[in-house]
This record gives sequence, structure tokens and C-alpha cells, in this order.
Amino acid sequence: MDALFSAIMGIVQGLSEFLPISSSGHLILAEKLLGLAGYQPEGSAIAFYVMLHMGTLVAVAVIFWKDWLHMLMHPIKDRTLLLLFIASLPALLVKLVLGDAIDGLFTGWFLGISFLITALFLVLIEVMSRRGKHQALKNEPDVPSALVMGAFQGIALLPGVSRSGSTLLGGILSGLDRQTAAKFSFMMSAPAILGSFLVEGKDAVEQYGLSSLFSSSALIGLVFAAVSGYLAIRFMLKLIQRICFFRFAVYVALVGLAVIIMQLTGFAGFPPIALPAGGLG
Repeated sequence: MDALFSAIMGIVQGLSEFLPISSSGHLILAEKLLGLAGYQPEGSAIAFYVMLHMGTLVAVAVIFWKDWLHMLMHPIKDRTLLLLFIASLPALLVKLVLGDAIDGLFTGWFLGISFLITALFLVLIEVMSRRGKHQALKNEPDVPSALVMGAFQGIALLPGVSRSGSTLLGGILSGLDRQTAAKFSFMMSAPAILGSFLVEGKDAVEQYGLSSLFSSSALIGLVFAAVSGYLAIRFMLKLIQRICFFRFAVYVALVGLAVIIMQLTGFAGFPPIALPAGGLG
């Protein structure tokens, strides 16, 4: 049962990290729904989710290994490393200022609304892409696009708001073509995941020991997250110019509405939304 839970959560993490549907939101939803069937991770939950994210980092490293090697060997000539650093600053600032408040939303009522925000972002991606078909678009990221995409990555710290969807919208709003925005968006995930691993991995090791990162559940989740993440990135990069984001928007909106219904009823352990006295009227 632990192995099946870990495999399912790894697949959910890998696919939803790079498809514009929100990995954090889907992990929360999957954990609650699987919990109804008695599935639970083995050992430390902190270590388990840290290793799930490491799986997606492995996928990014494998697909873009040539880019990482080139930027590390030529940090002056290749500005990508600098741009990734710049793009990481807005989310870091949001985390430092609002970290505790955002963390509280992971166990609160905001999840359904966040899914609807993601749906709105995906609609905007499609609308803006169609408007920009006859305009000259940038095929290389620059400082302004890195800052805009970084700001949208800060918004995506909210559970249920897709990081890849948000940053892709930021790239398109800053004048990048879809292919360039998607690639930079995926590469932006690496510093974020690595930073999270250093902080949360340290907490897991201090509380549960180094072995907690290498439990069978954590390793199974890592492998499935890496494989599914690899496939998701390949899919998006290959079809990004032809993908209709309206379809993703409809899916995420339906998930958001379903979550709101579960929150209103308290189903699956979701904290019910507190309505004002006297109802909605």
C-alpha cells in the first residue's frame, strides 16, 4: 500500500509540476482523497514530499543538461544563470514577507479559489497568445521578462495556483514566444526546488535523520516524479505552440469547483468554508 501511494503521488507531482494545473494543489487533493482509502506515506511526510520535488528537479536536470553545462562553464557569455537568479528574487521576497501566511493557506480554505485563479491565468495565456500571433515576439529571455515571470512565480506560492501556468503567462505578457517562455519557466523551477530542498530537507534531517530521505516510499516517489516530470516537460515543449490552454482552464476550473463543494461540505477532511451569519444573502 505504501508503494502504491508513493507511486501515485510521484506521478501526480511530476505531471502537475510541468502541466499548468498546479502540483501543490493536486498533491493536497490527492493526499486527502487517497487518505479516505487508507493510503498514507511511510515515515516522515516532510522527507517524502521533499523527495517528490527532487524527482522533478531530476527531470529538469536531465532534459536541459546541455543548457546547465553551458551556463555553468560560460557564466558571463551565457546570461541564463543570471536571469534565473533575477527571476528567483520576487518569489524569495514574497516567501520572506508572507511565508507564514502562505503556509497557513495549505491547510485552509483557499485551495478551491486558487484553482479558479489558475483557470483564469490559462484563459489569459490563450487570449494573449492569439492576440500576439501577428506581433514580433522575443525568442530569448531578458531582464524584464525574468522579473515579470519571477513576479508570477511569487503568486504561484499560493497552493492551487500553477507555477508553470503562472510563469508562462508572465513570459507571454513580457513579449516572449510560447516556446521560449515554456523553456525558461521549466528552468526556473530548478532554483525554487533546490532552495526548498535545502530548507525543508534540513528540517527533515534534523527531525527524523538522514535516513528519512532514503526510505522506500521517498525513493519510489522520487523515481515516479522524475519519470512523469520528464514526460510532461517533453510533451509541453513539443506541443506548446499548438496546445489550447482553454482545455486546461476548463479542467482546472472544474477541479476548483469540486474542491469548493468539498470545502463547503467538509468532505475528505477539507476544512469547511466559514460562511457569514445569516448565510450568503
